[in-house]
Amino acid sequence: MKKENILHIFSRMPNLETERLLLRPLRVADTDDMYAYAKDPEVTRYLLWRPHPNPQHTRSYLEYLAGRYRIGMHYEWAVILKEEKRMIGTCGFVTIDCANRRAEVGYVLNPDYRGRGIMPEALTRVLRFGFDMLGLHRIEARFMIGNDASLRVMEKVGMRYEGIARDAMLVKGVYRDIGTAAILQKEFHPE
Repeated sequence: MKKENILHIFSRMPNLETERLLLRPLRVADTDDMYAYAKDPEVTRYLLWRPHPNPQHTRSYLEYLAGRYRIGMHYEWAVILKEEKRMIGTCGFVTIDCANRRAEVGYVLNPDYRGRGIMPEALTRVLRFGFDMLGLHRIEARFMIGNDASLRVMEKVGMRYEGIARDAMLVKGVYRDIGTAAILQKEFHPE
């Protein structure tokens, strides 16, 4: 896949659906829903970013993303729970390596919705899009050691744990061990 194709696809980012979820581009109107979880230090404990200090920060971030979407340079969907019509997290591609047909995925979920199988459902849909629409060969995810819940999500969608890179990332002033899990297109068999 060529970079121009990726830019074209994501500048007109499609909505994706599952039985319970709508995945769509993030909007400024999601400010309150995003801030509800993005302000929580426990949510950001294993993420690269710090808690959002106020709703204005969240709004500014979403305004920035609107510009990134327009040029096809943001690959993340808002996760909407259909029955509540509420944005409860994000899921999408962190990076896409066209030359090697490889991508990395990432996700975050409002803790009020954990334990319901929502993130594996969203991630499975994103994986299907990556393999079927983008022609990816490999999709991987990374997590900070200690974030066992994230590893469980990866394993539920068929990703295999591949190992740990010791002190691989400097996160919030501390070197962290980073685990990787991945799935190949030929291994992807959603139910």
